[in-house]
Amino acid sequence: MARIYVTDRMGESLVVEGHTGASVMETLRELDNGVEALCGGMCSCATCHCYIDSTWRDRLPPRSPEEEELLSELEYISEKSRLTCQLRFSEELDGLTLTIAPEE
Repeated sequence: MARIYVTDRMGESLVVEGHTGASVMETLRELDNGVEALCGGMCSCATCHCYIDSTWRDRLPPRSPEEEELLSELEYISEKSRLTCQLRFSEELDGLTLTIAPEE
């Protein structure tokens, strides 16, 4: 079982099973204090914003221009910011560590 280590918006640390082939957003949307994902993963709302732990940032694909544009409009952006709808989960991401960003 591949895992994702999540700190939710309430500061609670969780370990959840990642769904191989699905976006990270789909897993986080199932949590009580997870992401909203209003657009359903279409990269058009940024309500799945999270902060990727620095040990993982270089192991993920780079941000797309669309993701960069949406992130640039957020108040709580950082170099760790990613939209989880743009991250496809795989066994290689076992242990991915992230924090769900504050609501905008």
